[in-house]
Formats: sequence, structure tokens, C-alpha cells
Amino acid sequence: MTKREKRRMENRFPPSLFATYLVTLLLMSGIHIGLITLVNKYQWNQFVQIAIPLAYWTMVAVGLTLFTRHEIIKTYDRPMKELARAADRVAHGDFSVYIPPVHPSNRYDYLDRMCLDFNKMVAELGSMETMRTDFVANVSHEIKTPIAGIQNYAQLLGKPGLTEKEKENYTAAILSSTHRLSALITNILRLNKLESQQITPKYETYDLCRQLSDCALGFETIWEEKEIDFEAELEDRATIRADESLMELVWNNLLSNAFKFTEPGGSVALRQTSDRDSVMVEVSDTGCGMSEETKKHMFDKFYQGDTSHATEGNGLGLALAFRVLQLMGASIGVKSEEGKGTTFTVQIPVKEEATDL
Repeated sequence: MTKREKRRMENRFPPSLFATYLVTLLLMSGIHIGLITLVNKYQWNQFVQIAIPLAYWTMVAVGLTLFTRHEIIKTYDRPMKELARAADRVAHGDFSVYIPPVHPSNRYDYLDRMCLDFNKMVAELGSMETMRTDFVANVSHEIKTPIAGIQNYAQLLGKPGLTEKEKENYTAAILSSTHRLSALITNILRLNKLESQQITPKYETYDLCRQLSDCALGFETIWEEKEIDFEAELEDRATIRADESLMELVWNNLLSNAFKFTEPGGSVALRQTSDRDSVMVEVSDTGCGMSEETKKHMFDKFYQGDTSHATEGNGLGLALAFRVLQLMGASIGVKSEEGKGTTFTVQIPVKEEATDL
């Protein structure tokens, strides 16, 4: 940015404008002297000698006043009024407001930048309002489903003449709905705390391979019931520095999705490798895979690409995992093809504190 551009960014009333005023006044003074000389030369009467300069300076004053007023209105007053009207519309919930800059892009000044920042702010507010509305709608829908299930099965339990088997089934269905509702509320609270930074990560150095083994063993019943071929390839030891409890959420969510979306007789693999700079963890499955549209939204709250498994989750798992990995400074990538399976790859940077114990 040149010095001239910097000066234009700092001031909407540049020195050239005041130089124009100075030169104009000097010229007007010269004309005044010329008029006085002319009056004296022709020895006009005293009334004319007073009237001509008075009329002249009245015209000059009116002209400069009108010019100054025009410049102030054009340069400052009109844009600020437009900004005030736009702010009032935003305050009343209209996020479609847009204020065009006064100058072309190569001549932006600070007021143009203010308009651009205002437009950006309004766009962000509109996006947040949309997200808030969607969030409320999704939460309402997700809570309504298990509550409806509890209500229906509770009514069935009240019918006379039920067998013990029917009572057990209805009771189990009610418990399943309450567990789902409890998990939903817990995940919402966790995600809210993560996004509002109410959770401060407690970094510690620990063995990632031990944590991965413990998390995988928690799903042993599931892979045995579905006869899934589970394969784990882990190093003997890999230490990282992170919040152990938060990272457990990541592995549990990734493994849970892998087993959930893998059909009976399929396979799930957990692989862990490391190099000098990072530790990599892969969770792959031979499940239904994801479409390109699903991959675009897989980390969105409440988004579930495969609705056939909607009753088994609430669409918050990957959103939680993604937010945790962001806090840990880690990254997550995905490779997926419909009908062929999905592979999630987590890369955790090795910090200096993460030395072997």
C-alpha cells in the first residue's frame, strides 16, 4: 500500500480538499482587490463601493457553504445515515442487508472498509441465526422421537392382559429410548461446552496404544454379535500429550460409527503408526460408505447421511470428535466410497513434552 493510499484510508477529507479551499479563497481575495481597484478608478458613489464587495462576499460565502455542505453530505453524512439504517434493520432481525462501498476497490478509504466489515458481520450473524434455528429444530426433533417412543410404550404397558414377554419388550423399549435421550442431552452439553470453550483441556502425556486397545475392547460384544472381522495393528507404545478423557470421545465415536455402519460379516480395522513429527490413527470399515454430499456435511451437528441407522445415534458424534481434535491441534481426514466403506485418518502432532516415560 502506497503512502497516498494509506492517507486515503485514514481520512475522508484529504489535505487536497483544504488546499482547494485555500487556493479558492486566495483567488476570491484577488478578485476582491480587483473590484476595489475598479471602484476607486471610476470613483463610484459610496453606496456602490459598499454594495459591490458585500454582494461579492455574500455570493462567495453562499457558494462555499453550499459546496461544503454538499461535500459533507456526500462524503460522510449520507454513508453514515445509510449505515445507521442498515444497523437498525439488522437489530430488528433482517440479515439480508448489504451496504455497497462508496468507492471502487482501488480507492477504498476507512468508511468503505467499515461498510465491508459491516457486510461481513451481517453475513456471519445471518449464518449464526440460520445455524441457531437449525440447531433448535434438530434438537426438538431428536428429543421428540425418544419421548414419543417412551409415551407409546408406556401406554401399551397400561393395557390389561399383557404377557410377561410383552411387558419385558415394552420395558426394554422404554429403557432404550431413555438411554438415547440421556446420550443426546449429554452430547449436546458436551458440544456446547466445547464450542463455548467452557472445557479447558487437561494435557498429559500418556500411552495412546493403551487407550486405543481399551476403547476397542469396549466394542467386543458388538463385533462378536455381528460377526465382524476386527483387526488391530498397533505399535507397542506411542506417547502423545493431550487430554486423555477428551481423546477417548474421539476413538469411541469413530469405532462406534465403524461397527454401526458395517453389516454383519464385514470387517473393521484399527491401525496406528507414528513418525518423528506425528502419530496417525486409522479407523476403516467395509460399511455402506458415504456420498460426496454426506462427506461435505459429516461434521455438521445432527447430520446423518445414512438414515437407516438414525435410531442408533443422534448425529453429534463426529461433530464432537472434530471439535475435540481442533482443540488438541490434531486433524482428521476421510476417504469413503459408497458401498465400499470408509476410512477416517487422525493425525496428532508430537509435542516436545510427549517423550517416552
